[in-house]
Order: sequence, then structure tokens, then C-alpha cells
Amino acid sequence: MTDPTDPVVDSPGRPNLTLHCALGDISPTDIAAPATPRTPADEGKEFFLSERSEGEAPIRVYEFKLDADGGPSKEGSYIRLPPAYTPYILRVSLDAGTPASKNGVFKTNFPLDGGAFERDRFTERSLPTDLSKPIRVDLPISHAGAFVYWVEYDGDAPGERIKGREGYFNVDPLLRVRARTSVLSSDAKPLLPSEGGAKLLPEVVNLSLDALSILTVVSKWMGPISQWKAHFQEASDRGYTMLHWTPLQERGMSDSPYSIKDQKKYDLSVFDTPVDPQTANTRMEEILRIAKEEYGLLNLTDVVLNHTANNSPWLAEHPEAGYSPSTAPHLSPALELDTAILEFSSSLSGKGLPTRVSCQKDIDTLMAALADYLETKQLWQYYVLSVEEEKATLMDAFLSNATIPWTGEDLTGKTVVELANIVRSARLIEGEGTLASRFVTRVDGGVSAGFIKAAFPKLGNDVDALAQAWARVVDVLNVPLYAEWEEDTKIALDNIKNRLKYTRLDDNGHKLGEISKDSSLVEPYFTRIAPRWRSDPRTYSLANNGWLWNADPLVNFAMPPSKAYLRREVIVWGDCVKLRYGSGPSDNPWLWEHMTSYVTYSAQTFDGFRIDNCHSTPLHVGTAMLDTARKVNPDLYVCAELFTGSEEMDLLFVRKLGVNSLIREAGNAWDVQEFSRIMYLFGLGKPVGSMDEACMTSTEELAPPFGKGPTRPCIVSPLNGSTPHALLYDLTHDNESYLDKRTAEHALAVAGIVTFGYCAVGSVKGFDDLYPKLLNLVQEKRQYSVTGLSENSGISRAKRVLNSLHREMMIGGYTEGCVWQDFNYIVMTRMHPVTQHAYVLVAHTAFEKRGKERGPFKPSELAHTRAKFICGFAIDILSYDVPDDPGLLRGLSARLIDLPEVPVEQKNLTAEPHCSFGPPEYFPPGSIVIFETQLERVDLELDKFCRSDAETAFGGLDLVDLNVVLHRADNEERDTTGGKFGVYDVPGSGQLVYCGLEGWMDPLRDIIRRNDLGHPLCDNLRRGTWALDYVVSRLTQQMDDFPGLAAPVQWLLDRFDRVKSNAPAYLRPKFFAIVMTEAYKAARSSVIEQCSGFVSDGHDFTHSLAMCAVQMHGVVKSASLDPVKPTPSLAAGLPHFSAGWARCWGRDVFISLRGLFLTTGNFEGAKNHILAFASTVKHGLIPNLLDSGRNPRYNSRLCHNGTNGLSILSEFVPRRFPVDDTWVAWDDPLAYACTSTLAEIIQEILQRHASGISFREYNAGPNLDQQMKDNGFNIDIYVDWDTGLVFGGNADNCGTWMDKMGESVRAGTKGVPGTPRDGAPIEITGLVKSTVRWLDELGRKGKFPYRGVFASVHGEDRFVTYGTKSFEKHYYIPLDPSEDPKYNLNPNLVNRRGTYKDVYGTGAGREWSDYQFRPNFPIAMVVAPEMFDEDHALHALRLADTVLRGPTGKYRPNYDNSNDSDDPSVAKGLNYHNGPEWGWPLGYFLRAYLYFDTRVGEGKDDAATTLHRLHRALLKPRNHIQTDAWAGLPELTNENGAFCRDSCNTQAWSASTMLDFLEDVHEYAKS
Repeated sequence: MTDPTDPVVDSPGRPNLTLHCALGDISPTDIAAPATPRTPADEGKEFFLSERSEGEAPIRVYEFKLDADGGPSKEGSYIRLPPAYTPYILRVSLDAGTPASKNGVFKTNFPLDGGAFERDRFTERSLPTDLSKPIRVDLPISHAGAFVYWVEYDGDAPGERIKGREGYFNVDPLLRVRARTSVLSSDAKPLLPSEGGAKLLPEVVNLSLDALSILTVVSKWMGPISQWKAHFQEASDRGYTMLHWTPLQERGMSDSPYSIKDQKKYDLSVFDTPVDPQTANTRMEEILRIAKEEYGLLNLTDVVLNHTANNSPWLAEHPEAGYSPSTAPHLSPALELDTAILEFSSSLSGKGLPTRVSCQKDIDTLMAALADYLETKQLWQYYVLSVEEEKATLMDAFLSNATIPWTGEDLTGKTVVELANIVRSARLIEGEGTLASRFVTRVDGGVSAGFIKAAFPKLGNDVDALAQAWARVVDVLNVPLYAEWEEDTKIALDNIKNRLKYTRLDDNGHKLGEISKDSSLVEPYFTRIAPRWRSDPRTYSLANNGWLWNADPLVNFAMPPSKAYLRREVIVWGDCVKLRYGSGPSDNPWLWEHMTSYVTYSAQTFDGFRIDNCHSTPLHVGTAMLDTARKVNPDLYVCAELFTGSEEMDLLFVRKLGVNSLIREAGNAWDVQEFSRIMYLFGLGKPVGSMDEACMTSTEELAPPFGKGPTRPCIVSPLNGSTPHALLYDLTHDNESYLDKRTAEHALAVAGIVTFGYCAVGSVKGFDDLYPKLLNLVQEKRQYSVTGLSENSGISRAKRVLNSLHREMMIGGYTEGCVWQDFNYIVMTRMHPVTQHAYVLVAHTAFEKRGKERGPFKPSELAHTRAKFICGFAIDILSYDVPDDPGLLRGLSARLIDLPEVPVEQKNLTAEPHCSFGPPEYFPPGSIVIFETQLERVDLELDKFCRSDAETAFGGLDLVDLNVVLHRADNEERDTTGGKFGVYDVPGSGQLVYCGLEGWMDPLRDIIRRNDLGHPLCDNLRRGTWALDYVVSRLTQQMDDFPGLAAPVQWLLDRFDRVKSNAPAYLRPKFFAIVMTEAYKAARSSVIEQCSGFVSDGHDFTHSLAMCAVQMHGVVKSASLDPVKPTPSLAAGLPHFSAGWARCWGRDVFISLRGLFLTTGNFEGAKNHILAFASTVKHGLIPNLLDSGRNPRYNSRLCHNGTNGLSILSEFVPRRFPVDDTWVAWDDPLAYACTSTLAEIIQEILQRHASGISFREYNAGPNLDQQMKDNGFNIDIYVDWDTGLVFGGNADNCGTWMDKMGESVRAGTKGVPGTPRDGAPIEITGLVKSTVRWLDELGRKGKFPYRGVFASVHGEDRFVTYGTKSFEKHYYIPLDPSEDPKYNLNPNLVNRRGTYKDVYGTGAGREWSDYQFRPNFPIAMVVAPEMFDEDHALHALRLADTVLRGPTGKYRPNYDNSNDSDDPSVAKGLNYHNGPEWGWPLGYFLRAYLYFDTRVGEGKDDAATTLHRLHRALLKPRNHIQTDAWAGLPELTNENGAFCRDSCNTQAWSASTMLDFLEDVHEYAKS
């Protein structure tokens, strides 16, 4: 054999089936765990508290993420977890700062701290409260069961607690069974039992649910218990691992196993000699133990909770256990109707009516007579008011002076119809719709007397006249009630007619024969408990159980308001009485105790339950019973068949009851396409080449979940929600045979296809033996014939191989599959994801009768793969006649044909060696053939190699290198590589948004999570290695400019070369995904590790925002900070501002500088940008457009608050322009000829502003700006020394960030600013104040060499020191108009109060612009909070929160730059800053709100309330950055967050100000 440590193997990878044995040295008698006083939860806790054992495997951690509101997503509402062979962790994670994290508490009824499970006892875990850290709660899982959880947290109202949506997690049971040898020989040929194939071993093996092969058996057909071992041997030889027993209890008079006479007694007839019930229990337990321990067969039984046999003796003592008119009075007319049908049925001959139905005319005759007969029963009396009784009670009220005066609306003059309507609307009618008795519908006499007296005052006290008047009203009231009776009667008669036709006339019906007293017209709906029902029919007439078409399974059809029994809508089981549990044990104590005892004993005896009629079992009953069962058998396996008609409803039952498997039926497939769909849905497992586990798992250290104990290594896997596990039956015991439903030959194909599914599988003996007809559980008296694997055993010999292979594949880890349909063929592949060893089944379906031709089939072509024939079978039905044997059940006469070995063809296609295989020439419908395949030279270490050393390769990159590796938009890449590379274009999908890893991760994330191997990217990878070559080549191309790329290039090259050499095309997507995911994780980690502690210790949102700093900051040759050499520069946004003059904007850089550079710790990047812009100062301004310093443009007023790192003030800066502002080219000798320190430049800027700035832009005119009017190129800035405010701009230019210039000739807006802000914009005033405050503080400390500026104030030259003037007087708009005189404003222009002007001092004729409500004042609040009255500030912020913060839908919210309408507000996008939702002001708003609310708002006493409120504003940005391909925050969005095509998809300042806010939160928490 090949050394298992060798990474490349040539031999098939069939598993050793004993390797998965958890307790390999345990004898069969130890399969059942010994009783212990400790609970499984206690043992789990002890495990985590104990020290690590030598060789202990890493702990598995399954992580699921809750939504912001604390509930699971729709797809995550149900989670299925594996058995706790070793305790593991379920990790709950929640984004920090989400609403559910506000004093959040996670609650679950899993006993986390030990002890026994109780459904209504909950363990709590408080959620961490640090808003800067990720929220995780680790839950130790140690045993099976069904559990619920939710998060409870503080709401907005004082004292309010919100309960989040419930979620459910079900833990699979731990099943153990005897291990077996392989069914195949060493040369892959099937072995019979006599040859040692599938031989039972003394060891036990953990059996996953998918490995179950279940055989349904009916005990009454097995003969006496002494003969059962022969049946066990047969089932074991056929490869089954579990027996599904229909109920073994004593049966009722119908002899149906599901009509149980006594739930606490076994059927005594199976015993050879008479035994007492206790001996029966002992012997039954013994025979079941033998099946399990000696034959390797687990035991599962039906549990019937819904009904009991109609002759259950205890019903006479406890009639309250059923539904009767006594316990459910609304059934009274239904019982009368049922009795009438019985009476009618027994009187047919006496009335000359047909007693046998031979034609439709007989049915019509009978139904007409029945309708007449029912008329005599006057059932309408259950609906209507009795006119005579109503008159009588009214008269009694008058005579006894018991009239109740009417106090409602005036009734005089009303018609009787109007009066009747008022009676109804006033709800004066009692008993309506209850049907509890005849004339139960009534109006209280005193009420009716008062009502009618008020309606007819002229009648005075004439009691007779008033009674007659009331009778007329009652007649009107009765009209709809009579109509209701007529409708119900019509429906009942129609249903009776349909049932009569089906049971007595239809060819596919029951053909019941003569109608008589003992065989009534239709089945009785009530069981009459003899002998007491005659004396007390209301108590002892109990409703039979049944089912309804399209019923709501959550509605009990035996309880009001359902009229199913009255309308005869129930498809009734006449041998079963429906059980009445009520809402809980207190409603029916005896029944609950009786059924609980039955369930408990069954759970102690059996390994699993099938919940019979599960969809009609009340949820609270099923839940309580299964909870009881799991207390005595925590590893109870539970399956059920649901007929809810809804996947959502199915899931509700699964998660509430903890159903481990839902029974699905392959027989429901009506053609080959539907069959392949069923197999894909329920039996695929994971697709071949799946990548979720390989790419999404991670390793880390697990902190002790109880706060004590050792730290353990763990493997973390994310959870995305689960679908219910399938138990796929080829045929169930209550469905028609394939001979009747499809063809008999089809059975063999179905058997093969089903057993190749990655799911539990089930069958019946009649399927294997080819029974021709469905066996009737009630009437069938014959017994099974034990045919073993003999010639007359149908397809059983094939089924042995299939079941055994199924078990081996499931235990062996063949998790990946493929379902392929071709004409009438289905090809099923099961593959081991590591060894690439596979089994392939080719099945020729036979849905309809066809000839024996093979038909068209395209052979399987597999590259670099060896294939080997294992076996093949065909079935030849010798006779379709039903075998005539009065004593034994026998199958069709048939011959199972062993197909000869099919040669595998080796050939070369496209220069690659291929193998080709398929079915033989003789392969009639119903045939199957199985091949074994093995990929040649499997590189077992490839997965490990692709994951290795990524941290080393990417850990040495600096942030600029990482920009190249991770990002680069198309224009950036083309600029830097001279057009050689752009983004990768995926055929059928489109271009990626980035060239780097982030661009690839956008499609890969979803592909990986969903294993979407049909994605165009996967197809592109399978077709060739272009993507692999691109990833390496683009980085190799740039290694001269970025030498640090050498390590990651080599890392990628090594892995891709090995993938190309050793991975077949179908695995290329998987290994590409592994390499790219590992590279991305390592590169992202490298970024975070180079960031500040605020970032590195923060949560995912902080990390993602910090990634934007790398995304935006990189080398683009056409947009450097230096005109001579390429240097990294900050893009304003992508993709629109990616290269050239449009990339680097002074305004955007300095708004983004604090967040993207300083909070992340990239001080070098900040310094370089500060010095670069300082070098281009001209006219006392830094440029708005840098253009690498070549042609800077000075058209925006910029002023920014200072930062720490004061040594930069001493840095010498070469000056791009001469100090006299002369314009010179960047390569002119005068350029960069002089230098200044940064402090000198700052002083120069302030001095120039103090002196006044006035110039005309260089190169003014259309070449500079095609839209601007000539006056707009004139720049004037000055200080108003009376106010201390800096003014600037004119009517024709845009001097702030709101810089949209009108472009539409048609709308008349060309050259008109969209948002005029000339004057003193509020944020400029705040920034000036911040700057002078900072410089004043530095000057006082001797760290800035200047204390002020020289200025001409009112004609006098003065030295002005850095200080402040009044602010609120000029900007605040008081809430109370009476305070207007205190402020400088024009009340006639005020449109909103309690806020701040956007501008002060707009030019003449446009003064209204001062009063526009815009999001600029929070900027001033953040940089200069001391200027604001704190109460005023908070009120204005609250107003902004409701009016301005999106989604608002106010203003003109949709920006479209291509709109060339005549609407001046939006033409050519003039509303750019007047409606769309901008991202970057939000950060300043949040920072300002935090500052002021924690001082004078509710946050003063409870900062957590403020923080959580503000964090809600982060929910949409957080979701966007996590899900959008650009992995950033957009420049703006349209109405209600809609995508704006003219916006940058990711904008520097949008991410930056979010980081600013999060750092404020971080610092606030520290303080």
C-alpha cells in the first residue's frame, strides 16, 4: 500500500469502516449508554472545565450570526447541528452596537450550565456591552434535542424590553450500531454473507443520520415472535441498519396497527404461548435487544398520539378523552346528522331505495332521499332564533318588570332591517354560531324588550304588539342564519355524495357493497361507546379521527369555529377516536398521564420514533410528549411524514418538535426530470468540488466557555441555516406498488438512485421482494415469506449491495455528489472530497412500459481518472400475475440478472487522458450499473499546501503594496500598468470591480457560501487557467515598482502551479477559491495589524472601514503627490475619481485625512498629503484639485482643524509657486525654488485671509470650466472684523463642498450654482474657529511661533491675536419668535426654527439661502463645539435627525446627471446637494449628537441609550460595506437608499467620517 503520508496517491481511497468507531473496543452489549445520575449537560460542562487530554482534537465551533434586531434571518431560523460525539460550541454572534446589543441577554432552554432539560427553563448569557468589540456568546453543546433561543434587549421606551424573533437549533442524536466489513472484495466485487461481505464486527460505530437504511416491517405479518430472528437476518443481510416497526401494541377491532386498543400493552398474539402483559414487555424488550446487538438493527416505532382505537376499553371510563357534544358542544348537530345517516342507511329496503350502488342514478336517488330525510330533522334549529321563544321571553320581561332600557342610538323610525342590523352591530345576539343546542341563538328578553320599546314608542305598553314587532325583527335576523344552515347542508350533502361514489362505485374506490345498518351509506363520524351511549349519547358519542384536504395543520378541526364534522369534510377513519388533549394537562389529566406513560416507555425501549399523522398532532402535545421521551432517551431519533403542503409549515413542525428527518418519497416523482430534482434537493449532499468547508472554516483559540478551564484550539465553521434532513423512501408502507404506479422494472432503478443519496433511506420488504400490490394494513392477513437473498427475492440481492454501499459511503465521508439526468437515465455520483474516490451509479429509469432497448446515453468522460466496473443488475419480470398464495405474501415472479463486466475505455481527448464508461449494450429499463472511480495521482496535501504560509507571504507588505494586492479599480490598474492590465472580465457574469483580491472575493463569497459551482466564474475556471494566470501576471508586471510583491507573487505562483499540475478541471474552482480566500484573509489581516489599536481591536465594521483607507490610497502614475515621481495619493472616490487630475481633491483629502489616515495609524500617509498640499499653497489657499501639483485649481474654500504630531510644523516644504503667486509651470526653474516650514505656510494662509484674498483663476474660461460664468472665476475672500467671520464667494461660483454648477441650457440653469453658499458658510466658520483655537493654544505653549496676524480693521492697521467672536448671535434661529431680537436674522425669511443658518451673509437678493436647512452645521459642532449653546445644539440635531437624515424622501431625492428636462431643480443633476442622501455628513452628525446628548440630553445620565440610538444609523452602512462589491460606502444614494448610478460606488470621506465617529465611541468608552 501507499504510505499514507505521501501527498500523492494512485490507489482508490475506499475507507476503513472501523476507523470511525468512537468506542472501538466496546462490546455489543455496551451500545446502550449506562444509566448515570449525571446529565449529558453536566458531562459537557465537566469536559470544558477539565484539562486538555493528550492528543485531544480541536473543538468544533459552529457560528451563526443574528440580525441587528436579535433574531435569526429567515434562512437561519432553523439550524441542524451534528451529534455531540465530543462536546462542541455553538457560537452566537451579533454586530456591536446593533439594537439587540442594548443590555442584551441571550436566552435558551438548552441547559448550558448543566442539569436536565426543561422546555420552560431558560439559561441566560448577557451580551458584551463594549460597542467597539465584536459580540460573541459561546454555548457548550453536549447532547441531542430540540431547543429554542432568542435575544431580549432594551427598547426605546423606559423600562421596555423587546423579545427578538425566536430561532431554533436541533442537535442530531448519537446513534451507535455494530460495525461491518465492506460489502466489496479487495478487487471491488460484491461479496455475499457467506463470503464475508458486510459481516458484523464486535465493534460499534457512530452512525450518522445519513447512514441509516431503514426497513419498515408490520409485526402481524412476521408470524410469532419466535420466528422474528429469521426476519432480522434477512434485513441485516440486505444491508439495513434500522427496523421501522409499525405499532406493536394491542390493535383495535379493525386490526390496523395504527388503531391502538391499549397504548400500554403489546399485542399478545405475537407470542407463541399466552403471556401476561409484564412478561410480554420483557420478551419484547429482549427481542428488540437481539435485533440491535446481534443483527446490527436499531429499532424505531410509530408513536400514535392523535387517536386511539374505537374499542379502546378505557374510553368507557374516560369519555372526556375524546370529542363529543359533551366536551365540544358545537358537535351536537354533527352527531344528529351522523345518527340520521345511520338511521337512513338501515331503512333503505323498507323505503324501496337501492341498497347497492351500481350506477350514478342510484347515487342520485339515494342523495335525494337523504336530503328529504334530513329535512325532517330540522337541523336549522341549531342556527336560528326561535320566534316563539323570543316573543315569550320578551313578554316575560315586560310582565316581570325586567326590561333593560336601550341606551344606544335613536331607534325611532327605523325599518325592521335597520333594526336587525343594529342588533347585530351592538352584539345583542347570544349563542350565535355555537351550535351547542337547538335554539341556542337568542337575545336576552330584557334586552329585546328595552330595544323594541325604544324602537316603537307609539306602541306604548301593548305587550302583544311589541312582541309581534320584535318577531318581525327576529325574522330578519334569521335570514342569514337560515342561509348559513342551507349552505352547510349543501356542502355536507355534496361531500356525502362524493364519498358515497368513491367508496361504492368508483373503480379505484373501496367497492364496499351493500348498504346496511352495519355498513352505512358513508363511514360514521362518531363512535358510540357501548352500552352507555344509548342513555347518554352526548357524552359517549366520540368523534372519529381523520384528515382534511388542504387543512391548516395548526387548526384543530374538531374545535370551533371549524364545522368540518357538520359539513362532512373529514376523510374519516372509522376505527379511530380523535383524542382531546386541550391546552395542557390540566384540561384532561388522565389522558395526558396515560399517553405520557405510553411515550416514556416507548422511548426507553426503542431507538427512534416515527410520529404518525404528525401534521395533525397538536404542536403543544407533540412537543410535550417528545420532551418527556428525550428525558429518558436523549438520543432518540425522530422522523415524521408531513402533509402540510408548505415548506414553511414543515419547518415549523421540524424545529418545534425537533424532528430529525422528514420522510420524503421517491415514488412521488412522475418522470425522470422530477426524480432528478428530488434527488438534487434531498440527496445531493454537497456538489462535487464544493468549497464552503475548505474556504469558510478557520482556526483560533477557544476561550473557556464557563470562564474557567483551559483554552483550547478550535475550528470555526459558519452556519447559514439548515433545511430539514431527509429520510428518502423508495416506497412507504402506505403507497401503491411500482407495478400499479409506474412499472415493476422501475423499482430496481429507484432503489439504486435512492441509496446513492446523501440522506437516510428507507424501504419496505414488499419493494425489495416486488410485491405486486399495496398491502392493506387492515384487511391483509397473510404473512411475509422469508426469501433472504434467494432467486425469488425480487431485487434483494441488488438491494444488499446498494444498502451496504450507502452505509459505507456515508460513514466513509462521501459527502459530495452529482445528479445528472440524460434522457431516461439518471447518473448518481458519490465522491470523497479528499481522496477523490467515487462510486458512480448509472440507472435506466422505467417510468412507463417500454421495450428492452438501452436507448440513447452519453458515456461519462472523466479526465485523469481510472474507472472500474463493480456490478450491474437488470430485472426480468417473468410474470405480472399476482401470486396466488393464501398464507404467504409473495412478490412477482422475476429474475435478477447480474450484468457482465462492462469494460472501461481509456482514450485521449484534448491531449488529456480520459476514461469513458457507461452501461452495456443490454441495459433494459430498470437496470443499474455501478462503477468505482479514482482520480489519478491525488494530491492529498494540496488543500493543506494551498492554505499554508499565507501570513508569511503577505505579512511583509506595506499598505501601498496591499493596495495593489487587494484593490485597484480598472482605471487605476490601466494607468499604472500602461494599459496592459485592467479588471478581469468573467464571461457570462461581467467585469470584476477590482483587479485585486477584493474584486475576486465579491463573487467568490456567495459562490463559497452556497457552493454555487454553476456560477460563470466556476465555469471559466473549469474551462482554463486564465484567471490563475491573470492573478499572478498582473502582480508580476508591477514587481519593479513594488518589490514587496515578490513574496506574494511567489506564494501564488507556487500554489497555482501545483493546482494546474495536480487538480483536475472540476476541482480548479475549489482550489482557486482556497488560494484566493487564504490570500485575502492574510492580506486583510496584514492591513489590520498595521493599523492603530482602535482598528485592530475593533469589530468587523471598523475593520472594513479601515480597509477603505487602503482601497483609496495607492500609486497611480497620473495622480501623484509629486509632479516628478509617482507617489501614493488618496482617491476621492471610485471609480469616477480614480486617476488623472480628478483623483486627488484637496477638499476630499482633508475631510478624509483624520478618519482614513489618523484613526487608522497611517501617520506617514497623512504627513505626505499635508506637505504635498502645503507645497502648492497659492493665494493663501491650498488647491481643491491637486493634479500632481502640475495644474492645481484654487476654487474651494478650505480650512481644517489641526492634529497632533507637532514636529511636522518644522518640516521644510518646497514651494510649487513663487511667494508672489506668480503662475509658473511645474518644471519652470522658479517652481520649487524656495522653501518654507509648514508653520510658516499655516501662518501665511491665515495672514492672507486676514488681509483679504482676491484673484482671478489662472486660465479662466471654458478651457478651465465649461459651465461657469465669467464672474465665477473671480475669487474674493475677506474677514468681517465686526463679526470675526470669514466671507467669500459670489453669485456665480461654488466655494464649498456643495459645488454643483448648473449645466442645463434647456432649464436655464447653465452657470447657476445649484446650492449657492457665498457668504460665511457655517462649517467654514467652525473650522476657522477650530484652527485659531488650536494655534492660540500652541502659541501660549510656545509651540507655534506666531500669536496673530496683521490686519486692516476699519482702516486701521492692527495686530490681531488668535481668538473668538460671538457665533450664536449670527447663526442661531430661535425656537421662540419672541427671542428674535437677540439674534441677527430676518424673521420674514425664517422657514424652520430651533436650528442654525447654513450661511451667514449671502449676497443681496439671495438672502433666503442663509436659512436653508442643510447638514453642514454638525461639522461646525464637531470641530468647534464651544461656539454652540448646548441645548440649542441638541434641539437642532434632533431636528436634523427627523428631517435630514435619510431615508427621508424630502427635497428632490433622486440625482440623475443625464436628466435634461426643463425642470430647473433637477435638470442635469442640479439637485446633487439638494435631496440625495450623502454619506459623509452622517459621521459628523453622529459625532455631534454624541457630544451634546451626553452633556445635556438623555445620554447625560445614560450614555448607553445615546450610543445605541446612534449605532442604529450605522446598520445600513454596515450592511452595505459587507455586501457591496466595492466594499466601501457610496458617495451618495437616491431616495430611500436606492442606488445612484452617477455616484461613486465607494467614496473616501464616506468611510472616513464613519471611522471618526467609531473612534469617538472608542475613546468615550475608554474615558
